[in-house]
Amino acid sequence: MTAPVLVIGCQGQVAQALQRLAPLRLDGRPLLALGRPSLDLSTAPQDLEQHLKALIADHQPSLVINAAAYTAVDRAESEAELAHAVNARAVGALARICAANVIPLFHLSTDYVFDGSGEAPWREDDPTGPLGVYGASKLAGERALREAGGRHLLLRVSWVFGEAGANFVRTMLRLGADRPALSIVADQIGGPTSAEAIAKTFLDLVLPAIADHSPRDSSAPFPWGTYHLAGDPAVSWYGFATAIFEDAVTLGLLDRSPQLTAIPSSAYPTPAPRPANSRLDGSAFCQAFGFPMPDWRRDLRSCLQVWANSTTTAV
Repeated sequence: MTAPVLVIGCQGQVAQALQRLAPLRLDGRPLLALGRPSLDLSTAPQDLEQHLKALIADHQPSLVINAAAYTAVDRAESEAELAHAVNARAVGALARICAANVIPLFHLSTDYVFDGSGEAPWREDDPTGPLGVYGASKLAGERALREAGGRHLLLRVSWVFGEAGANFVRTMLRLGADRPALSIVADQIGGPTSAEAIAKTFLDLVLPAIADHSPRDSSAPFPWGTYHLAGDPAVSWYGFATAIFEDAVTLGLLDRSPQLTAIPSSAYPTPAPRPANSRLDGSAFCQAFGFPMPDWRRDLRSCLQVWANSTTTAV
């Protein structure tokens, strides 16, 4: 029997996209997704480690994808322990177990590990400097993953949206249906990245990663390490919202677009500060794997088209 790909997390945007797309992209290899309530990453460290060891022993996966995370950016400011438990402590435990069993691990991180200064896209080796608890917890998870010493692929992504789950696109449609006018932050710049693009990227790299039995195996080298994957071109939240409403009206999801006003971040204070510059430089990823950065405009239209064709409401 073919060893499965094990996904940690089953309810998040990327986890749901992985489950939906796996049958089309894994060439028959099974994918198993585990998450709450059967797997709670915030549980006591010793209990969690034993639970993860049992899962790995029971399923003997060929590769693990960690798609679970604490992503409530503002709430993390008052739930720091929970954010670090899920985004750092659990990642370290999973990474150590995978390393001990020589199982490759794919993991997601975020643009929030950077301080958002300047205007140049962030490269993988640029200095980190998270502004809030969420970014700090994700950075701690990155360090725990590397310290475990196993084969890993760490993708930093930004501004995730997709067909399932809560995200900026869904929020804009809900607010746009209820309000004639909206104020949208225009001085934060990043690359909206669809959960579907992230899932496709991971799934398309699963078989090459499994084939690379050793990081020193020159017959099938896989470029393990940290890379950036983000939607192209860079855009502000205001620009992203403008595109959302234009496509939503065209596809019949909304009767009309609300009037949009561009505002600075200072006019929309939040408990956790956001990085003004969330641009991620994906050139190293493109060179290593031969994949282009995903076009968020195409992925946005695809997402909205799915909702337009659905018999259930998108918002």
